[in-house]
Amino acid sequence: MARRKSAQSVKGQDPHRQREAKKYDNPIPSREFILETLTAHAAPMGFQEVADALGLHAEQDLTALDRRLGAMVRDGQLVRNRRDAYCLVNKRDLVAGRIIAHPDGFGFVKPDEGGDDLYLYPKEMRTVFHGDRVVARVTGRDRRGRLEGAVVEILERSTRSVVGRLYSESGVGLVVPDNKRMTHDIIIPSDRLLQAQQGQIVVAEITDQPTKRTPPIGRIVEVVGDHMGPGMETDIAIRAHDLPVEWPQAVTEAIATLGEEVPEAAKAGRTDLRELPLVTIDGADARDFDDAVYCERKPKGWKLLVCIADVSAYVSPDSPLDQEAVKRGNSVYFPDRVIPMLPEVLSNGLCSINPSVDRLCMACELYVNREGRVTRSRFFEAVMRSHARLTYDEVAALLDDAEPDPVLAERHDAVLPHLQELYALFEALHGARAVRGAIDFDTTETKFVFNESRRIARIEPVQRNDAHRIIEECMLAANVAAARLFERKKMPALYRIHETPSQDKLSDLREFLGELGLNLPGGDKPTAQDYATLLASVKGRADAHLIQTVLLRSMQQAMYSSDNVGHFGLAYEAYTHFTSPIRRYPDLIVHRIIKHILAGGTAADLEYSKPELQQVADVCSGTERRADDATRDAESWLKCEYMRDKLGEEFDGTITSVQGFGIFVELDEVFIDGLVHITALDNDYYHFDPVGHRLTGERTGQVYRLGDRLRVQVAAVNLDERKIDFVLAKSVQQSAQKSGRQAAKGPGKKRSRPPRRNRKTAAS
Repeated sequence: MARRKSAQSVKGQDPHRQREAKKYDNPIPSREFILETLTAHAAPMGFQEVADALGLHAEQDLTALDRRLGAMVRDGQLVRNRRDAYCLVNKRDLVAGRIIAHPDGFGFVKPDEGGDDLYLYPKEMRTVFHGDRVVARVTGRDRRGRLEGAVVEILERSTRSVVGRLYSESGVGLVVPDNKRMTHDIIIPSDRLLQAQQGQIVVAEITDQPTKRTPPIGRIVEVVGDHMGPGMETDIAIRAHDLPVEWPQAVTEAIATLGEEVPEAAKAGRTDLRELPLVTIDGADARDFDDAVYCERKPKGWKLLVCIADVSAYVSPDSPLDQEAVKRGNSVYFPDRVIPMLPEVLSNGLCSINPSVDRLCMACELYVNREGRVTRSRFFEAVMRSHARLTYDEVAALLDDAEPDPVLAERHDAVLPHLQELYALFEALHGARAVRGAIDFDTTETKFVFNESRRIARIEPVQRNDAHRIIEECMLAANVAAARLFERKKMPALYRIHETPSQDKLSDLREFLGELGLNLPGGDKPTAQDYATLLASVKGRADAHLIQTVLLRSMQQAMYSSDNVGHFGLAYEAYTHFTSPIRRYPDLIVHRIIKHILAGGTAADLEYSKPELQQVADVCSGTERRADDATRDAESWLKCEYMRDKLGEEFDGTITSVQGFGIFVELDEVFIDGLVHITALDNDYYHFDPVGHRLTGERTGQVYRLGDRLRVQVAAVNLDERKIDFVLAKSVQQSAQKSGRQAAKGPGKKRSRPPRRNRKTAAS
């Protein structure tokens, strides 16, 4: 009989044994080694087979293995089959990923390991909610070449409650979720209505998750209200997207001992930067300051210091603060409030680089030559003191060569020379950006201005100046330096990635550009520089905004990943997020990995494995999308509320999207968009061209295209649906009708007026 392997001999083969020994008193083989063992076996393995292969026989080792295998099943690395044997996911056509639901009922599985999404038909979506993690089986491809899938197992339920409007019939309630990605209506039995009335906005707790045969069932736990008062739009968005708001008791206890000043003991062993005139530059309404900068001239260029709040000094791995931070993933910025990732005692206190107080920081020192290229960089732990809290507008006024503000110049006399050097450095970095070929889209950001009643008074564009760009270039340089450090040290890490455009989108883009007599260089693999070259070539054209919009829509969404595939839009081979640990959890992880490197650590004894980092990346990419969806919902409501008293008014605007059912128009000055439905266009059949982004009238030849200017009238506002409907202004309708009549006339003879028909697209 063959001798059984000893646990010691197997542990010696595990390349991650040092990391496991650092994390556990009684370590067993790592997840990576377990996956390698299953891969080598090339068949499903039962629990005892896995234990024997790993040389684990002691009771405590078997207990630890059982827990680890269970965690790997929950995380989607393994699947347990009907014979209780463990199978590798992404083998035998199994894929683990997160559900992305579409309001129309279908959905997708976004694989944890990357790659193409799996399309799920509506019947496959019956058992899941948006955000659930599942294992799906690849079932084939549809006529469009998309991978199709079927849900095999639900790993994690993400929806525990929903907010929506209550409807009742025959004593049974029905909650229609406010979040349009939640396509299931929730059944509420009559004894679980909590006295909620028809039409009220409520919060329903899910007591029974959906199955193939039954819808989700729940109970009312809160009545939010009847109508939307000031601030209610944010409250509903918070509940609809399940954003954590309350701090758990464990977090409250953890921060109770924190004071307002940095303890002297915490400053020991750090580089002292307190005499250096570091400054913060932020928006006028900013409350948390997580970065400070300093620049001085050197013989071959400049030395730049980017100092970032050292959040990792206060938030330890797996502590209550850390667990809550990863759950939130990021701070969420609504028009009327902020939901912070960290409690205010940290985000606005100990970790905020307020002026004239000592703060712990992680410093990135960069040497930049006259051409804007970083020649050397290093990271170190430091203690600093901000010498001034400056706003973007103040810095822009100080750097105005024509007429600098004398009052500001006198007030900030000590830091002004360093700001001037900072501006010179910015010009070099910005020049290098252009040489590198980073894409610089010209887009407009807006902000809401509220009156005393917390209603919108107006919507204003955010004016960017050179001070914004200075800080942006400094942060980019520090982020790139961190990513390059990880690459040099061959250290597992979190990267901010932006993949190249897909072949399908590139094909559509090239077809669109071809109609305009344009070409995107680069063949099948264009670079950011190819995009930038094309953008530069169309400046000054009447359709430049249209071309920019189509280029932007051809690109992928940026996300977090443990695999470095580069950042397409910024034209970086390696990029990460280092500069905002107060408001982004990935930055906190990056700080911990840098500290591990500074302490002489290696990849083998890093406390995070690559699969664990990928799991964090997936969670944080998800919380980022969740925050975007929540803020978009709140902003959409506010825009609808703002437009309610403008029914019948006319506005000029630009077509920002063309769909088979109509065109979306963004209004000038108020920056609000709405739909001109296909039935509100001229009496005609319309052909939808998704590549050309246009609708073309069959009879009149009237074309409505992305980027066209229109005058529209506000026809309807639906607060519940967050929709604004426009119709063409009378002057536009009359002009189109005149063009249509002229097109209908033939030479030398009259044509009778065509009978009225239902207006629709050819595609419908």
